[in-house]
Amino acid sequence: MKKTKTQFQYVCQSCGNSSPRWLGKCPACGEWNSYVEEKVEKEKRNTVKSNPYSSPVAITKIESGKEERIPTRIGELDRVLGGGFVPGSVVLLGGDPGIGKSTLALQMLNNIGISKTDKTNQTKLAVFYVTGEESPEQVKMRAERIGVGRDTIFVFSETLVESIIGQIVKLSPTVVVIDSIQTMYTEDFPSSPGSVGQIRECTAKLMQYAKINGTAVFLIGHVTKEGTIAGPKVLEHLVDTVLYFEGGREHPYRILRAVKNRFGSTNEIGVFEMKDSGVEEVKNPSEIFLSERPVNASGSVVTPSLEGTRPILVEIQALVSPCNFGVPRRTTIGLDYNRVSLLVAVLEKRAGLHILGQDIFMNVAGGVRIEEPAIDLGISMAIVSSFLNKPVEPDVVVFGEVGLAGEIRGVSQVELRLKEAEKLGFKKCVLPRINLERLKSSESTLSLTGISSIEKAIEALF
Repeated sequence: MKKTKTQFQYVCQSCGNSSPRWLGKCPACGEWNSYVEEKVEKEKRNTVKSNPYSSPVAITKIESGKEERIPTRIGELDRVLGGGFVPGSVVLLGGDPGIGKSTLALQMLNNIGISKTDKTNQTKLAVFYVTGEESPEQVKMRAERIGVGRDTIFVFSETLVESIIGQIVKLSPTVVVIDSIQTMYTEDFPSSPGSVGQIRECTAKLMQYAKINGTAVFLIGHVTKEGTIAGPKVLEHLVDTVLYFEGGREHPYRILRAVKNRFGSTNEIGVFEMKDSGVEEVKNPSEIFLSERPVNASGSVVTPSLEGTRPILVEIQALVSPCNFGVPRRTTIGLDYNRVSLLVAVLEKRAGLHILGQDIFMNVAGGVRIEEPAIDLGISMAIVSSFLNKPVEPDVVVFGEVGLAGEIRGVSQVELRLKEAEKLGFKKCVLPRINLERLKSSESTLSLTGISSIEKAIEALF
């Protein structure tokens, strides 16, 4: 008989912090009333894993690079993943309810299940969709609506991880989708489904199977009211890649962003559009984000932002109005609040604009979120344009980093930014002078103006 030691502890359902007694407020994350009593059983196990590297191996003798990635045939998703799924990897996708996570997963499986022809014969890639929230009939209804239907897609409605792994062993699929990980549970852990302990144990079992057998696992996770994946950080530490599906329901566009990727870059983003027929990738996001830009309106500035290797032109909007109360308001959507406050102080001190007492509202059109320092000049010029009530010429783009002394610092990948602006018909560009001096003889047709300070930028544009 195995000796089992049973004990009880309280675990925060927001951050996973444990305590021997109940606490009203979690000392780790500050959440109130988040501690739930969980039963913990510890038993000594002597298991032998079928891992080929169960004993120490010299790094020069480890075989790698022989297996190719599994492309999803969705260009934007492959871009974020770094070229597709790595066999044996575990990917976690989080997002708000109804944003399109399950739809994207079904379309991905439909593309992976396409027959491919190699040099010897024709094979079909089997894929496995496990649903813990919906019935197979509901999954079928969604699949018919978005045009998904291949005999290589297998659907299984179950929440017990041991049963799911048993079916995976029988089917031997290439990719497995778990929708969602919060609904799964294991018999080895006594707490209820959705608790921190259950999520951790279920993910660990799936990850162990994926690493040993080379099956790619795609987990769909819920998010909390703060916008982070429920589970919480314990789950993000276990997986190889963490993706966030961003975008509001009032906007048809969705941004897929990687916050962790062991097999690729975390700077890439994918842009999608939600339609009745499913989620469609956007080939030219710059044109989409600028399609409804107002003409000759103050407070509107276009700036090229670089997301990974992709340049995107975005419209930054500002509204500066007199403050009717004692404390001026600062509201930002899609921009870093602290960065905007810093730039407002620079404009007040270095440019002599009295705007600290004004209400300032900032927005990035299209619902995209930008954090690159190169958009500092675009933010500043949008504020100045709204404050002076003078519009920036519609064929002008600006970019550059603004320092605390009011200097304009250089940015990277200038050629890519200029090519994107030129492709969309812009004629002029205001950029850091150091970038203009370092710029090689370019074939760009843009009229380039180099500036070194925030005062020179205001003179050049207004």
